[in-house]
Amino acid sequence: MPIEVSELCYSYKRGTPFEKKVLHEVSLRIEDGEFVGLIGPTQAGKTTLAQHFNALFVPQQGKVIVNNCDTIDKKANLISLRHEVGYVFQNPDYQLFAPTVGEDIAFGPNNQGLKSSEVKRRVSKAMDQVGLDYSSFCRRDIFALSGGQKRRVAIAGVLACKPRILVLDDITAGLDPRGREEILNVIRKLHSEENITIIFISNSMDEVAELAERIIVVDQGRIAFDDTTRQVFKKPSELKAIGLELPEIMSIAERLVLCGYNLPASVLNLEEALQAIAENLRQGQVSD
Repeated sequence: MPIEVSELCYSYKRGTPFEKKVLHEVSLRIEDGEFVGLIGPTQAGKTTLAQHFNALFVPQQGKVIVNNCDTIDKKANLISLRHEVGYVFQNPDYQLFAPTVGEDIAFGPNNQGLKSSEVKRRVSKAMDQVGLDYSSFCRRDIFALSGGQKRRVAIAGVLACKPRILVLDDITAGLDPRGREEILNVIRKLHSEENITIIFISNSMDEVAELAERIIVVDQGRIAFDDTTRQVFKKPSELKAIGLELPEIMSIAERLVLCGYNLPASVLNLEEALQAIAENLRQGQVSD
């Protein structure tokens, strides 16, 4: 279920004295099964871009075509599209509204006109996918949950509609380290076991480096970089110039190079760094 964006332009308050152009002739293509990190400085336009993927916004100029569905076509079934392209917001309170966990997750499948038995099956499976025990959480008060649990419920509500693409908008923001890691493990599992295409919007370079196979960098409403994760992070000076920091492990690796370690240009995670350091020590390459 590919996403194809061609010459996309979008402005807020269009046609008024306060018009602000947010996207400038953006073109890209995302293939089935990809894990894409979508990053950029604050107000770069990344969320506005992502909300075109399931027609929360529709193009003012250009096109967005998802699985051959042109989102500006008046005959396009946008309700069906939004079931296929699930969007999870940064703040789960924007998505959660039913009294209990089970009712909230069942909302989407019920709107799909499914039989009650199928709705229950989907709710149970979605809860299992995000690590929530059905018997313990199905009747739990939605507003008595922790921040991490609310995010899991929001993801489960989208998964229950069986999307083929999942857009995750900075969903680990504000979580403690344990909650963050639990959510990241859920995302890893969804991608590896369900082969869901994931578009991961994040302000955390560490998370993007850890998870994404490809990174799209948005700056001032334009695509600044679009390449593999390793290739994008090989451009530290360019990323810093637009206001993005390197992943912490890469910053540490840079300091180790200054101390005499011979490390690769882009070390993306702790495991790679430890392997490189161990190799240096074995070969006696560390200078005094």
